[in-house]
Amino acid sequence: MAYSTAAQVNNIASLSSDLFYDILQRLDGSTIASAACACVAFSSISREERLWENVCSSMWPSTNSEEVKSLISSIGGFRKFYADCFPLIVNKEVPECQWNEYFEYNEELTEAEYYGDVNEFESLSPSDFVSLVDVRFKDQIICSKVLWGIPNANGFNGWFYKCPFHVDLLSCSLWNNGGDDDNENEITLTVSDGLPPIDSMERERKDGKLWRELSNCLRLSWIMVNRKIKQAANLASWSPLRGQRHWPTERDFVIRFGSVLPARGVLPCPVVGCILSMKFHVVSTEEEDSATRLRLTELSMQLEDMEGAHVNGRNSLLILKEALSCRRSKDYSEALESCQLYSKVQSELKEEKMRNEYRLDQLCIFSVIAAFATLWYYYIM
Repeated sequence: MAYSTAAQVNNIASLSSDLFYDILQRLDGSTIASAACACVAFSSISREERLWENVCSSMWPSTNSEEVKSLISSIGGFRKFYADCFPLIVNKEVPECQWNEYFEYNEELTEAEYYGDVNEFESLSPSDFVSLVDVRFKDQIICSKVLWGIPNANGFNGWFYKCPFHVDLLSCSLWNNGGDDDNENEITLTVSDGLPPIDSMERERKDGKLWRELSNCLRLSWIMVNRKIKQAANLASWSPLRGQRHWPTERDFVIRFGSVLPARGVLPCPVVGCILSMKFHVVSTEEEDSATRLRLTELSMQLEDMEGAHVNGRNSLLILKEALSCRRSKDYSEALESCQLYSKVQSELKEEKMRNEYRLDQLCIFSVIAAFATLWYYYIM
């Protein structure tokens, strides 16, 4: 009996590696990381690249192509990629509500002084950046896209560097496909995907059922990779930050995600908002003799400073580069709090600006009235 027990132990030991791997490959990344602390065997197997490749493939289907796999291997492998991109960016450097302190642009600065180290910028190339984007609705993937480089950014003195930075992933995909706007490239949501049936837009305006489903069930991951510096980060907030019905048709829903990125040394304000917008158009409702169907019409990125002004292409590249090495957290609620704090301070700054402009307007009006009163006084005298 003792001999039989010893033989069983030896057989288990010989199979343990395969068994452990089979167990770990059924887990998500966070659970694998926790299991690696449980025993030496789990710790050893958890370092295998193929295990993390499966985890990344499941979480981010945009990593499935051979080109992207080669890219991830070149920047440190799938284990490092997961460690960099699963946590979300958290920025606590949101300034106090003091308008004059953060938004006085020094007009006496030369262009070289304002933009900082020109050599650092020349080392940046839009082609070094790669976007890996995945959209989920009710935990089901509805869109996975890869954008190599930043489109229309050729030439150091081109319009891209001086104009507001804006990337629309769907427009870029359409352009790459030769401009063929066929139904095969459409990204849609229907009742079969979990959308609630909508009788009419009038009814939707009253109960907001469709709007709640989109706000509660959409998830976005927008991973930015820089091939030159071999770094990556997830710029999305995973869950929506806010949204609105798009005026004037009210058949468009705009959902916003994003993060707060460091801008110290690039702009006068220490942080900027990375705005990721997703727009859905209501194609049909139940009342229109068709099933409820939405079409994704925009999936875009832009950067805004705390004044609400769009950041140009040149500064955006510098900010994105620095964002790839900033602080992150696995606590997604902490990332949401960071974004909400930024929105709160930004709103307070806008209100303060409006109050200052109102006071200035009132002062100008009183000055004009006083001037006319003085002229009238001298005229009648």
